[in-house]
Amino acid sequence: ERSGDRLGSRRRSTCAHQLRALVFVCRTSRVHWKRRTWRRDRTRVMFRNQYDTDVTLWSPAGRIHQIEYAMEAVKQGSAAVGARSNRHVVLAALKRAPSELSSHQKKMFRIDDHIGMVMAGLTADGRVLCRYMRKECIEHHYVFDSSMNVGRLVKQVADKSQLGTQRSWKRPYGVGMLVAGYDSTGAHLYQTCPSGNYFEFYAMAIGARSQAAKTYLERNYEGFPECTLDDLIKHALKALKESVVDGELTTKNCSLCYLGEDTAFTLVENEALEPLLSAIIPEEETQAEDPPQAEEQGAQPMDSS
Repeated sequence: ERSGDRLGSRRRSTCAHQLRALVFVCRTSRVHWKRRTWRRDRTRVMFRNQYDTDVTLWSPAGRIHQIEYAMEAVKQGSAAVGARSNRHVVLAALKRAPSELSSHQKKMFRIDDHIGMVMAGLTADGRVLCRYMRKECIEHHYVFDSSMNVGRLVKQVADKSQLGTQRSWKRPYGVGMLVAGYDSTGAHLYQTCPSGNYFEFYAMAIGARSQAAKTYLERNYEGFPECTLDDLIKHALKALKESVVDGELTTKNCSLCYLGEDTAFTLVENEALEPLLSAIIPEEETQAEDPPQAEEQGAQPMDSS
């Protein structure tokens, strides 16, 4: 009997130990499950899109989100406008200042005497491409003793931009450019995209609120080929003015450049812009209102004296 009692007590103690162990395991697993759920929810909040972590990763819809993000950066940049005639090309751009205490960021750069560019998007990426374009022009002039063809340079920039869309350790350049140039084939105006595409235009606008500038250019581009340089500058500034929502075009927030057949790259900024800006102001704003004309007086009464 004593041995039976001992065996029963051992069994009861073993069952109690097993029950306590089971409760501990259940509580522990419940805590771990809560922790995993919390981490998963936090990860979902941090990374809502699981297909934008790599530039070589395609979404189920067939999209590469990092390229779309780079193109969206171009749309968020300040507006830039380009127009060309048969002999000249004009670029105009809005400049932004990070704060009231800082100067405006420079967006327009000289590549060579016959090539210039303006950017919209990430300025740092634009300066990288600008340095690359300058190097290519210098090497071409050193090797061939002649100026580089504008279309060839733009194609090389597009190839360089496209490399950032097919290498997993790179990213697309978050900048779009308008490249103006004049070579043996005439005047040219190109647009480059972060995706590696490039296009040639008669007139084009990029950046924030550029649709209003495009609308103006679409209404007037047919007369651009025969425009003089002064008229082409007026059209570019008027198109840029359409993209301004708060305030007006001033010498501080605007810059302009032009080049052409007999004209090297010329940058116009600050006080030098004042005569050009005043030329596009409508006549009703520049001229003072004429005093009202006196009404025609009736017949004078006859002198009775």
